[in-house]
Amino acid sequence: MRLIVGLGNPGPEYEWTPHNMGFLAVDGIAERAGIRVTRPEAKSYVGRGSFAGEEIVLAKPQTMMNLSGVAVRALLEKYECDPAEMIVLTDDVDLPWGMLRIRERGSAGTHNGLKSIVSTLGTNDFIRIRLGIQPEKIWGDLRDYVLSKLSRADREIVAQMVADAAGAVEAIATVGVNKAMTKFNRRVQPPEVET
Repeated sequence: MRLIVGLGNPGPEYEWTPHNMGFLAVDGIAERAGIRVTRPEAKSYVGRGSFAGEEIVLAKPQTMMNLSGVAVRALLEKYECDPAEMIVLTDDVDLPWGMLRIRERGSAGTHNGLKSIVSTLGTNDFIRIRLGIQPEKIWGDLRDYVLSKLSRADREIVAQMVADAAGAVEAIATVGVNKAMTKFNRRVQPPEVET
């Protein structure tokens, strides 16, 4: 059994914001695997099924982002999973749009959802897939940016990132995290500027 958790904020006002990339990625995996992530359990919406030959639980915590650790701990206890068997999908403002990074473990960086998980669990020994949302221009308040609505152009990039995230989860399940990192941890080419 593998627990796959997407981080985001609950509620329709946050649905299409950069900070909800984790929820969007879980929705993409659910669609690909034919799983409905609608059952309320452990302070989350969950769905259970099979993906890439593994039994999985997909989860979208319904706490606010800053309290993600509370839901994740409840999920791990309910499904008797070790943190090392979990994959967390999350946005990352330090990575350019479209870039994906898989890490087997590591610090939470500046992400409040990851900070909450690491603090609550007392470990950073879990796989995370970080989805880049770095703004092209400097925003006054980063909080305003991560909670702003995605543009139509951004949504096209999001669709590709969601597909890549599902592919990364599949690769982790089938060939292991190291080979998945080799395949997916690559720099995204900046868009060409017309002269």
